[in-house]
Amino acid sequence: MKPARFARADLRHFTTIQTRWADNDVFGHVNNVVYYAWFDSAVNGWLIERGLLAPATSSIIGLVVETGCTYAESVAFPEPVSIGIAIERLGSSSVRYRIGVFREHGDQAAGGLAIAQGHFTHVYVDRASQRPVPIPGPIRAAMADLLV
Repeated sequence: MKPARFARADLRHFTTIQTRWADNDVFGHVNNVVYYAWFDSAVNGWLIERGLLAPATSSIIGLVVETGCTYAESVAFPEPVSIGIAIERLGSSSVRYRIGVFREHGDQAAGGLAIAQGHFTHVYVDRASQRPVPIPGPIRAAMADLLV
């Protein structure tokens, strides 16, 4: 059974992404693997924009340990999409994001519901040892704004 589709109100932060010609597959729609790249870009973009992640130099980083996606409608180049994120669970060293993909324009046809949605779990680790560590205070404080 598919989960109920997210509405924009179920998420806390949005990023617009322009689909690319190369995103379309032979079936004429954005290929499923592209959605996972959007998830990664939305979450890490949020962290980078807030100065909480320097991908090349941060000593503590979030590694993806689980991700999943359910698809409700197709989208194709050249349609832009809006990726919404929120935090469902904030543990001591892990965080589970809720993510929704919405049509940037005209999503009233779907009632403003996600055309795809899923989750994305980061475990925070020490970059050198790759061992889990507590989520640093400044990151945890910023994440509180995304909690649902």
